[in-house]
Amino acid sequence: MRIVSVVLLTLALVPSWTGTVPRQVLGKHADVAATPVPLRAGDPANRRLGALTYLGGVRLTSRDPAFGGFSAMRVEGDRVTLLSDYGSVVRFRIDGKWRVSAPEFLTLPGGPGTGWEKRDRDSESLAVDPATGQLWVGFERANAIWRYSADFARVERHVVPKAMAKWPSAKGAEAMVRLRSGAFLVFSEGAGKGRPGRGLDAIRFEGDATEHPDRGFHFRYLPPSGTSPTDVVELADGRLIVLHRAASLGEGFTAIVSLVDARAIRPGALVEGRQIARLAGEVIHDNYEALAVTYENDAPILWIASDDNQMWFEQSLLLKFRLDLPPEGGR
Repeated sequence: MRIVSVVLLTLALVPSWTGTVPRQVLGKHADVAATPVPLRAGDPANRRLGALTYLGGVRLTSRDPAFGGFSAMRVEGDRVTLLSDYGSVVRFRIDGKWRVSAPEFLTLPGGPGTGWEKRDRDSESLAVDPATGQLWVGFERANAIWRYSADFARVERHVVPKAMAKWPSAKGAEAMVRLRSGAFLVFSEGAGKGRPGRGLDAIRFEGDATEHPDRGFHFRYLPPSGTSPTDVVELADGRLIVLHRAASLGEGFTAIVSLVDARAIRPGALVEGRQIARLAGEVIHDNYEALAVTYENDAPILWIASDDNQMWFEQSLLLKFRLDLPPEGGR
């Protein structure tokens, strides 16, 4: 029953058991299959969703039992990189007909703890420098940021910023983006939650947080009611797109996509976005946690992926949308 699934899911998203959970490692079967999915099963021709136009999507599966749990991603041309909250990386190419080729599985070369337990590699957020290929990963339970060389070849630096030290261990660095200016934004999933109207704690680091963790400032981010931010990207015009998630007994999972004016981010400011799309109800919905942006013919393309929590009743979905917004300053 749907309600039973949601209850189980809610328990999975708010873990209370503190026992040891071994980390599953990819590698038994390096294969990925993609099955196309409609935006609305009952009306597949309807591709509009707020400010988004659905361009297609797939359900991803693999014979590897450790496959899934995707919390962040990167898309470059036809190459997709998915990062799981088990510290695993899946890379593959996908063509215009949604056919997957050249899959690769690997594990992060280092991270908090020993890497034997799942909580040692609770990798929830990802940022990239397109010029160097360097990658930054936010580890939620450790409230840490680690920097890796291109393609996760090796660890370069890591830090536990004092500014993030008091964030809840299971509600930490859920969303992170490197801006074109070189600054970083890191959004907590739940730090400060419980104070209505006050928003969640977020940080702007003035540069690489692993090198200058004390340079920056806090601000507050007010997500749509009942949701938490799960990922963020920067558009070419400097505006931000933030992905949010909520889970309820009535609707199951809901995802909300918001547009945020980055100019509003100042020390101590309360920043709120404008909702531009909602994935719920008849629209295919799941535990959407990963977001990426690319461009085709100068049009921004949003990619959204879901974390299946490695549970049978959830899916690993990869969806593609065109973002239809007026230019900055337009109405």
